[in-house]
Amino acid sequence: MTSTDKQSTDLKTIAARIKSGSITRIVALTGAGISTAAGIPDFRSPTSGLYAKLAPLRLPYPEAIFTISYFTHTPEPFYALARARHPGNLKPTLSHAFLALLAKKGLLQFCFTQNIDGLECDAGVPSEKTLWCHGNWKNQHCHKCHAEYPDELMKKAVRDGEVPYCLDEGCKGAVKPDVVFFGQPLPAEYEEKEKLVADADLMLVMGTSLKVAPVSQLPRKVREGVPRILINRERSGDLGNRPDDVCILGACDDGVKELAEELGWTEELEEFWKTVVEAKEDDPALEGGPSLDECIQKIAGHMNEKSKISNGHKRMLEDHLSSKFANLLGPKRG
Repeated sequence: MTSTDKQSTDLKTIAARIKSGSITRIVALTGAGISTAAGIPDFRSPTSGLYAKLAPLRLPYPEAIFTISYFTHTPEPFYALARARHPGNLKPTLSHAFLALLAKKGLLQFCFTQNIDGLECDAGVPSEKTLWCHGNWKNQHCHKCHAEYPDELMKKAVRDGEVPYCLDEGCKGAVKPDVVFFGQPLPAEYEEKEKLVADADLMLVMGTSLKVAPVSQLPRKVREGVPRILINRERSGDLGNRPDDVCILGACDDGVKELAEELGWTEELEEFWKTVVEAKEDDPALEGGPSLDECIQKIAGHMNEKSKISNGHKRMLEDHLSSKFANLLGPKRG
């Protein structure tokens, strides 16, 4: 159940300003929380988040699976999870539909998203009003030579849980979807688009812990006196510290329903969402398959076997070198 962290009149006031036309430039910032209802777990929830579920893999640290330096030598864990996290057959949530409805009404100035699932686009948010700050699954390239890789071969790799490699025999680097990993720069247009935050007359922050810079700093760039609405399971960043902040704590879809009700858009939003969900066709190549937990258990077993082989090989080398070193020293002298 969602609950407003301040008096409901604060939300009513903002809704009244939107309805009266005094708020017309809304900038949104979204994170994993708006996609959990679509079946994609968030990252940091203590037991249900992706990072918690990765424990069986014994990674050096949970974020390693999305770190470019780790991916370059160990891409297997990422692709073991790729099928379970690929957005091919996922439907936009009510929160995605709300963003698209804002755009349809001419109220959405811009949307910054930290998500890589592209569900904002599937819901109808125009691409020119969206910046996928951390990239998305729409395209893929070799991480070494940056050559493009065919969509159909990528789908096959995701379906089979196998690592796709560059088709250039002289390269053979692992192919990576155009997702921004830790250690890689944000899209070049980020610096230009972040200037739009200062022009906003309302900022809507949804489903993000605001833990990853520089995107986490966007809400701080909102002018003093401009309202900020946080829809999230818990407070994040400095949201709630300003007099004009409103925090709606709980699941994102529930918070969106609360806001839509204040706006008088409840029925319109539900109908619009229904249309959006029906419009997205499933990709047969990605239907079915193992669950996220099954994918993790499978790759954990594979990595443990690989580790045993590596440790055995290491011991064999150590024994061999010890023997060779002893021979070099010659027989012991009394």
